[in-house]
Amino acid sequence: MARSELGVDHLLRRAGFGASQDDLKAFEGRSTSEVLQHLLDYESQPDDVDEKIGNPAYAQVARGAGFSPNLNIEQARQRWLFRMLHSNRPLQEKMALFWHNHFATAYSKIAGIVGGAQATRMMALKPGDLPGPQGQIELFRAMALGSFRDLLIEVAKDPAMLFWLDGRLNTRQRPQENFGREIMELFTFGIGNYDELDVYAASRVFTGWNVRLINRGDDANSYYEFVFNANQHDTSAKTFTFPIYRDGNRTIPARAASDGMQDGVDFITALATHPETARQLARKMWNFFVSEVVEPDAATLNSAASAYLQNGTSIESLVHFMLRSRQFQSPVNWHTRYSWPVEYVVRAVKEVGWTGFSVDTMRNSLPAMGQMLFEPPDVNGWDLGPGWFTTGGTLARMNFAATLMANQRNNLVSALTGVASSPEAVLEFFFDRLSTAPFAQNTREELIGYLETGGAWTGSDAQLRVKAAGVARLIVGSGEYQIA
Repeated sequence: MARSELGVDHLLRRAGFGASQDDLKAFEGRSTSEVLQHLLDYESQPDDVDEKIGNPAYAQVARGAGFSPNLNIEQARQRWLFRMLHSNRPLQEKMALFWHNHFATAYSKIAGIVGGAQATRMMALKPGDLPGPQGQIELFRAMALGSFRDLLIEVAKDPAMLFWLDGRLNTRQRPQENFGREIMELFTFGIGNYDELDVYAASRVFTGWNVRLINRGDDANSYYEFVFNANQHDTSAKTFTFPIYRDGNRTIPARAASDGMQDGVDFITALATHPETARQLARKMWNFFVSEVVEPDAATLNSAASAYLQNGTSIESLVHFMLRSRQFQSPVNWHTRYSWPVEYVVRAVKEVGWTGFSVDTMRNSLPAMGQMLFEPPDVNGWDLGPGWFTTGGTLARMNFAATLMANQRNNLVSALTGVASSPEAVLEFFFDRLSTAPFAQNTREELIGYLETGGAWTGSDAQLRVKAAGVARLIVGSGEYQIA
């Protein structure tokens, strides 16, 4: 199926993870606007992707003695990669990935405190699979396009976050500042909008926000959940250098301990509705959806921020704004975003094919590229943009391309049957199948030269078995394929 509508192709790279041949068939004849509405309206699409695990028509999952992605972090990573690859709701998975970096939380620290099984369920438990609250990534999936204020409140109550940023240690006798600092510095309006007195006041706001263990004898049935310990809450007033309330009041009043959670709600509401938070989120969304190369102008950021604020801190309004903007639709901004490792491997598999391929191979390849799901390097998240492309990371991408093509060699030969009349035809087949930035003419000629090396072109199965996988590896391992 041809990639005839480049605007749709661009949209599926940015608001999803690229397009498989089946995706292209499904969207054939539909305008970019229609495809965008389909992606945004993902609640109308079935959320049955987990039911496809084990079906031979889809990528394989390494099960070992069993498959327990709610309790085993490596299997949780496989399940998420499987979802990215096969979900009917690609934008939902893309937003979950965005929030995973924004609220960067690492499994390993939590596992060091409570063990691997409990840490995995805090990060990845699918609602209803086992007792207890949903995992953090399920929270991001559920609230992906909802109210940012509401998402912040749930993140502040999230057991994984309470372990990660030491909220469980935050008491009125010894306020713990980590979460109070990061919610201002990284999650909302950023450095320059608060001072150290605000950090101390914020830590007191969240005193008593804690976790408790519901112990039912084993990891499958025991779990941690949020609890507000009123007797550990600092009931005194907290004053900030910025307004907390609409009337300009900067002080959260003294409250009875039993009403102490309202301190956190008031504080989070002030942060979520702050104009600078709106601009910070708008800039992050610009970089994530539109471009990491072209700077947004002030008018665009202000318009996006206004849409967010006027719609009650609506994340969806920001995403709508970015994906419908003239800048997003302009070819000038196509291929101006550096693919994260997980985006790269999922797009490559979607476009090349997955028959007989295991998502565990994807999982194993990612750390060398600089990204392991559920394990950002610190609270700042991953070093995005050109930072992905270290010498080792680039080599790991090329090695993954080689592994994928070796696995898919027979499938590629079958797909080329009847259309491999010349080296030029083979190259055009791959440029149509693989969504890549334009190649320079001299690079195209070098690829043709590769196909012609070794004798006259016949298009035989034997020739295709050597050359098809080889040229696909060169394209998917190229610099042009690393930008989305």
